[in-house]
Amino acid sequence: MRNVSILLLFICLAACAPKISTSLLTTNYAALDYREEVRVFDLQAPVPQNAEEIGTVKVGDTGFTTNCGWEVMLEKAKLEARKAGGNALKIVEHQAPNLMTSSCHRITATILKVSNFEDVLVSTLPQDTLLAGVDYALLHVYRPSGIGPLINYDLYLGDSLLCRVKNNWKQTIKVKKDGLNTLWAKTEKKVEAPINIEIGREYYVRCAVSMGAFVGRPQVEVVSKAAGKMEYQSIKEKESKKK
Repeated sequence: MRNVSILLLFICLAACAPKISTSLLTTNYAALDYREEVRVFDLQAPVPQNAEEIGTVKVGDTGFTTNCGWEVMLEKAKLEARKAGGNALKIVEHQAPNLMTSSCHRITATILKVSNFEDVLVSTLPQDTLLAGVDYALLHVYRPSGIGPLINYDLYLGDSLLCRVKNNWKQTIKVKKDGLNTLWAKTEKKVEAPINIEIGREYYVRCAVSMGAFVGRPQVEVVSKAAGKMEYQSIKEKESKKK
């Protein structure tokens, strides 16, 4: 009985883990230490001129995969890059969670070996830069396809209505309130997310709907720029309106 339980545990772990596929063009490089940094170039960033392509990695869904958020899946891709001796990834495809296909983020990336990052143009590197000469911050609000596609709700910043959140939707909003604020939304339950706004900065706000007793509950989360930018860009819909 104990052996059967152990076998079932291994089967569950294998099925719940992401599906990872790596194809290498060269095996000339030794694996990197797990502490070595792997730079990530997003969909819009050009490939550095001094980069050598080592191979391709795909991180996806087995159909039963759990714990497959953006950060988790990106770390899986970075691990494969380190194994191949690569110190950079160029994202070539990102599929956000979708009600019809998968609840996971799915990534395809090129594994690169960059000889000298100092030669890479600063504009291609991920940065948390200030917007020059503005008196507002930008909130990139988005909601990927998911649970409750017919449930829409209003998103507020303090006592100000920001937008109407819909399924498979995104919008960039100019905000002139700085300091510690609260994002909130309400359907059958009110949820809140703190946000410390600094003028000239950009913020990514991921919205969703979770299961509720009757209507469904809103989800509001301020996410990292790296994760948010990828998810925001992956949403295909009519050009977003700006406030």
